[in-house]
Amino acid sequence: MRPVLASLSYFSIFFAPFLLPVVVWFVSNDVYVRRHAGKALFSHIFPILAAIPMFYFMFTAQHPGSILLYIILFAVIYFGSFLYNIVQGIRVLSNGGWPEPY
Repeated sequence: MRPVLASLSYFSIFFAPFLLPVVVWFVSNDVYVRRHAGKALFSHIFPILAAIPMFYFMFTAQHPGSILLYIILFAVIYFGSFLYNIVQGIRVLSNGGWPEPY
């Protein structure tokens, strides 16, 4: 059950990006599951946090090329976060619930 809950926190980017990791983080008593739920929550929130200064700079930009650059940068950050969640979800499932070696 540990790897399923931990990986669902990452895979929730497909169906409930913020809700499921928060619920798992608050409800679970297992340190392993809570740690992965927290990481998944941060990886879901990070693109939005990165978008706040980009939107500010995008609306204050004078050149159309810089607006396009900010849009491309946001797309790269969001796509990278999306891929990170998929890879981590698969990694946690394949690890079988054992802590990763550091």
